[in-house]
Amino acid sequence: MTRLHESEHVVTASRDVAATAAEIFELIADPSQQPRWDGNDNLSEALSGQRVHAVGDVFIMTITTGSVRENHVVEFVEQRRIAWRPSEPGQPTAGHLWRWVLEPIDASHTRVTHTYDWTQLTDEKRIPRARATTADKLRASLDRLAELAERR
Repeated sequence: MTRLHESEHVVTASRDVAATAAEIFELIADPSQQPRWDGNDNLSEALSGQRVHAVGDVFIMTITTGSVRENHVVEFVEQRRIAWRPSEPGQPTAGHLWRWVLEPIDASHTRVTHTYDWTQLTDEKRIPRARATTADKLRASLDRLAELAERR
């Protein structure tokens, strides 16, 4: 099952994955794994040892331009939901949000929903990039994530 949804400032894609929520969540909550499945091809690297455990955690990511981003975790339920707001180091968040929601279907299948929400984005220079983040790009992340999780 696949669902794609786009509105002016919220983009969502969903996919059923043949893996448990726990297996999938580990790939999302460990920032060092994120460049392996990033469908935007925007993430370069994150140091290991930054596994997210709670709202308020901050993990550091280097993007493909070489810039560093602090990602402030604003939603967290172990194996079910995680969301973060990126910022430049030491700066307030820019107003966009990346969210993952995992819903177990049965003992070995999970519906994964990925959302990019830029309704609060105020930084004009980031708006073209936000507009370019389509449901197809979110789907690319879901497909790569599924490929990794289903191999485990």
